[in-house]
Amino acid sequence: SNNVYFKLDFLNPTGSYKDRGSVTLISYLAERGIKQISEDSSGNAGASIAAYGSAAGMRVKIFVPSTARGNKLKQIEIYGAEVIKVEGSREDVSKAAENSSYYYASHVLQPQFRDGIRSLAYEIVSDLGWRSPDNVFLPTSAGTLLLGVFEGFRHMFNQGIISKIPRLIAVQTEQVMPLCSKIKGLKYTPPEKVTSIADALVSTSPFLLPEMEKIVKEYGDCIV
Repeated sequence: SNNVYFKLDFLNPTGSYKDRGSVTLISYLAERGIKQISEDSSGNAGASIAAYGSAAGMRVKIFVPSTARGNKLKQIEIYGAEVIKVEGSREDVSKAAENSSYYYASHVLQPQFRDGIRSLAYEIVSDLGWRSPDNVFLPTSAGTLLLGVFEGFRHMFNQGIISKIPRLIAVQTEQVMPLCSKIKGLKYTPPEKVTSIADALVSTSPFLLPEMEKIVKEYGDCIV
């Protein structure tokens, strides 16, 4: 079959797939009585965590690079989060969020966030009449989308709901391709500044890279 389908996750409440992870993570933290959270992201994850944290009655601090500006920053502020700008590298921003007095609700490090992403795989299979697609193409940066979708497909495969795990194709840009360079053996130097139009794909040295590499080698491929 030559059928191509698009999953329109920009229709989620804050405009990205991150809402799947945020609603699950924030629900988990709210159950445990956590009232103050921090996160580091100047983009979709920051907006999503800010929205769901606010909905749960939490105080939210979002740490962003000092260079961050534009509509995504405005979106974070509209949801009532306090935006804190940090000088230095992306790693410096993460450290500032981690070292704040608030609970560090990192979308990259908290496994409950990736648990929420599994729903994307469930919906794909449900929409296809409980069949697995042949290939799934995923924009890949920090790795939460790739890992969460894989866990969803693996769960359904282990339960006998689908007969195969689809090939997962990680898609990266020429500017930011830490995963594809490893998979394809390409020379790669992280850019000083990301200027690509794919401005959400910015993780030049993702923490979850070893896990991503393992999954792509066994179950898929990588394209730039």
